[in-house]
Amino acid sequence: MTIKDIGPEPQSFDLEKATLENTSYRAVAWSGKYLQLTLMSIPVGEEIGLEAHPETDQFLRLDAGRGRVQMGRTKDRLDFDREVEDGWAIFVPAGTWHNVTNIGDEILQLYAVYAPVHHASGKIHATAADAERDEDSGNDEPQNWSVQPAKQPSDEHARPARALLVATTSTSTSFSRDR
Repeated sequence: MTIKDIGPEPQSFDLEKATLENTSYRAVAWSGKYLQLTLMSIPVGEEIGLEAHPETDQFLRLDAGRGRVQMGRTKDRLDFDREVEDGWAIFVPAGTWHNVTNIGDEILQLYAVYAPVHHASGKIHATAADAERDEDSGNDEPQNWSVQPAKQPSDEHARPARALLVATTSTSTSFSRDR
């Protein structure tokens, strides 16, 4: 399945199929003026990474695998701790520290909806390390046509060392970008 992030234009595709076929750590599948859809693939034992987005609400839905979601007001006090699996939704209010860890025996595949837009349109990160590098260097900023808060504080990350993502399936989803 090939998905092209066409920016703030109408789009339709089989979201579950695209999520299950995605082998990249994170792939931006659609970017609008006010919200964005990304697909994620988290290897066994890996995690999204503890972070907080001060001005961004997030919705995540698991389509495969089993995980542990932790959230809290501070990175040192993650008092929300739940196991989640295929079909579960996670709602992350803006400013909340959060992390999702793959605790299962298969790749954790999910999609995330951000509001406002959080990543560069069409951006694909094969690994968490690639994503971290782009975020740290400013190469993963939302497009100028997206609507952002007047003064947006920087995201906060508490990043432990992670292993690189290794594709473990033979099925892949292709993405292209024309912006």
